[in-house]
Amino acid sequence: MTNDEKAVTIPPEKEELTVEYMIDDNKIKLTPSIVQRFIVGNDNKITLAEFKMFTELCKVRKLNPFLKEVYLIKYGDSPATIVVGKDAILRRAEQHPQYDGKESGVITRTQDGEYKNREGCFVPEEETLVGGWAKVYRKDRSHPEVVTVSFKEASSKDRSGNPTRSWATMPATMIEKVAKVRALREAFPEQFSGMYDETEVQTPPTSKNAPTPPWDEIPFIDANEGNTEPDEKKEPKKISLNDV
Repeated sequence: MTNDEKAVTIPPEKEELTVEYMIDDNKIKLTPSIVQRFIVGNDNKITLAEFKMFTELCKVRKLNPFLKEVYLIKYGDSPATIVVGKDAILRRAEQHPQYDGKESGVITRTQDGEYKNREGCFVPEEETLVGGWAKVYRKDRSHPEVVTVSFKEASSKDRSGNPTRSWATMPATMIEKVAKVRALREAFPEQFSGMYDETEVQTPPTSKNAPTPPWDEIPFIDANEGNTEPDEKKEPKKISLNDV
């Protein structure tokens, strides 16, 4: 284990590594102890490298972790996972001067084998959900950025091969979000490189005593629906500074 991979030993606050940056008129201050206590929120210690990756992404992309725009998820000795809230991605797209709106929805297959692009997340009972789609428009481009996503490929499953809680209880909402976020990243690569929301990363490893992943507390996900047991263990996806 290298020095950067060792768990952070928190020194007195005046000796801590400190990262500061501005978002509008607000100064954001992050130290290993602040991130460990208020962002990670459990006793699983982050490494210095994980602190650096998290704070660099926050600083470069102007993300405020105290407003739940970005999370650092850490369980046991597994690598930490960085997750950006979907609302943060949508808000930044809307603030871009070249943003000119979006359309999104789901792809269904009828009983006759016909595929339909439906706006929104409503799936008729007689049709099968097979994917999601999204279009993002820019004022400086003649054609929209179009993304289609296969439900089979994008949906998250536990070690038993069953859909994870969010994908089981609201599959149409989840696949539509995946398509929307991917289309926004394709349309604005300079804004969203290295930013992945909870639908695009593997579920952190959990146990029966582990806390619920914080993205299940985001308003557009009902964490009280269905089975409240955490998902089975899966390897989390790491985000490199090279992606920033």
